[in-house]
Amino acid sequence: MKKVIICGLGAVGTTFASKFLNSKRCELKILADKGRIEKYMKFPPELNGKKLEFEYVFPEQKGYNADLIIICTKYQGLKSALSYIKNFVTGNTRVLSLINGISSEEIIKSKYPQAKVLKSYFIGHSAVREGNSVTQDGVGKIVCENDSAVEEIFTDSGIDYEFPSDIDYNMWLKFTLNLFSNQTSAILKMTFGEMKNNKNFISFAKKIINEVYLIAKKSGLKNLKLLEADALKALGMMCDEGKTSMLQDIISGRPTEVDIFAGEVIRLGKLYGVQTPYNQVLYDLIKIEEERVCK
Repeated sequence: MKKVIICGLGAVGTTFASKFLNSKRCELKILADKGRIEKYMKFPPELNGKKLEFEYVFPEQKGYNADLIIICTKYQGLKSALSYIKNFVTGNTRVLSLINGISSEEIIKSKYPQAKVLKSYFIGHSAVREGNSVTQDGVGKIVCENDSAVEEIFTDSGIDYEFPSDIDYNMWLKFTLNLFSNQTSAILKMTFGEMKNNKNFISFAKKIINEVYLIAKKSGLKNLKLLEADALKALGMMCDEGKTSMLQDIISGRPTEVDIFAGEVIRLGKLYGVQTPYNQVLYDLIKIEEERVCK
């Protein structure tokens, strides 16, 4: 595995792209449309104050078969990303999606059944993005389905990773954390530290977790006994001063990913006959907030 494409230079994409730049064996290219690449050339992306010089590739280019494609867009950008990667996917291509939620992998598989789409996500301290500049303290890893080729290139590039024994449980665990932390913080403007240390918040979080637990159980997911404890433990590992990505979206006047968070829970709740009143309230409040702040 050598040829790596990253689609999406947000906070997470920039963080891992910088890692691949240091690899001795990796040939990294950033995939973006012409207008965005021109912007990157004029104003190079920065990580922790350091400018990053990348090689770029246009969606229209042909003859470059990627070994690994990592999609790091927001969920709203997935449709464009799927069209962008068309000329670079082969039967030997691994595709990772670091998009939040639990649905992007199936969407990618339906579009590119020939590729090896691995379930994966990012977990770590939150990053802050302002324009093309990202600040991140280096704490974070990619959690992924076990794959020896991916393991080799991650190790070579200095990327922290984990191959859990039950990737489905871990995907739902990250989903649960996002549901009660991202969404609630977007409304209440709370940092991770404020959430951790507020007893009423923890009580509310448990109600969100219970809705997820009931849906996950109905869907056939196993080993859910520790979901609440593991989700609250994951919250405890976040840096106190950090802000969730959804709170950052609201502060910056950007649309949020509420449709793949509470929206997905509401959809699955209807499918499995589970009431989801807490996620419904969060969904409605965030939509109100989006209408108020989005430009």
